[in-house]
Amino acid sequence: MSRYAVILAGGSGVRLWPLSRESMPKQLIPVLKGKSLLEAAFERLEGVIPPERRWACGGARYETVVRTKIPAIGRYIGEPEGRDTLAAIALSCALVRKEAPDAAVAFLTSDHVIEPVERFREALRAAFATAEAHPDTLMTFGVAPTFAATGYGYLELGEQLRKRGSDPFLQMAAEEAGANAAIRRVRRFREKPDLATAERFVAEGPAHYLWNSGMFVFKASRLLELLAKYEPAIAEAIERIARAESSEEQAALMRDIYPTITKKSVDYGIMEPASQDSDVTIACVPLDLEWKDIGSWNAYGSLADPDPQGNGAMLAAARSPRHAEGTPTAQDRPETLFVESTGNLAVTTDPSHLIAFLGCKDIVVVHTPDATLVCPKNKVEELKKLYPFVSQQHKE
Repeated sequence: MSRYAVILAGGSGVRLWPLSRESMPKQLIPVLKGKSLLEAAFERLEGVIPPERRWACGGARYETVVRTKIPAIGRYIGEPEGRDTLAAIALSCALVRKEAPDAAVAFLTSDHVIEPVERFREALRAAFATAEAHPDTLMTFGVAPTFAATGYGYLELGEQLRKRGSDPFLQMAAEEAGANAAIRRVRRFREKPDLATAERFVAEGPAHYLWNSGMFVFKASRLLELLAKYEPAIAEAIERIARAESSEEQAALMRDIYPTITKKSVDYGIMEPASQDSDVTIACVPLDLEWKDIGSWNAYGSLADPDPQGNGAMLAAARSPRHAEGTPTAQDRPETLFVESTGNLAVTTDPSHLIAFLGCKDIVVVHTPDATLVCPKNKVEELKKLYPFVSQQHKE
């Protein structure tokens, strides 16, 4: 039975503007010891999935950059425009099924920091073992909440997934997941809650609620069965593209059909209805490791070592399709001065450019050669509101 992995590398990363741009989104910028988040995601699969079965799905315009950074990548599924995670995952499943009808596929993110890597690999093997033993099951990964986040979805957990008789696959899965990470059923997917609800979830503890990591493992054929059941119009569009008999025909169908597919996340389109469907089992492997979603400046700033007043400073890599040896990492510090200031974050691509704070509290300043952002920390999740105005006045 074949195992595949698809790294979801879509999105323009506007919440990390001005460092991340449509021309070079966050997942391609080197931020981890000279490596991009996408490269780290690819290397995280070493020893679990062979390189030729490690694929990525993202904007068609970035394929050359991705292949330059990761020459060993198996296949790059280029989207003419983003249609959210449901379309990306469904198309990937259809193309995997065409190559290996009985394959199980992991869908992984391209903008997370996950450590230690070997513990994640153990969890991934456990998810594959369970999905292969029980082909009707959809596997996901949960993270213990560290605060009442309103920007993440939550998994409401049920009982432990029991072995059926003397099921050697689930026994192996339990062993690979580790003693403290028993596989649990998922009662319900709870999409991004308000603050009061998030606080209640966190108060009830990780035995009841985990953050939804946005990563999954399931049989490609099973996902497509459920897509036809819950979203038949999207299923028909995906099948038309996948039936193409040549790369030229497929490229034409991608241009003509893919942009017409309804934008919808896999959580709303598949996982939420599946969690209420008695014919479907959803199970979760709790991740007992460090997990950071580098999707906003607050999250990015968590990679920095703060001073005693909670001020962080980071030297970021400039946007470039290629990066040279010695690219700065998130731990490098630029020239900064904090006077009577607390809880601030300074990020710059210029090591000689001084950023000074006086009497500031919880402010983010991001300096790049052609744009500078100044924003309260409690507004960084709303940068999508700013970006339309930026795109009108400033050429990327």
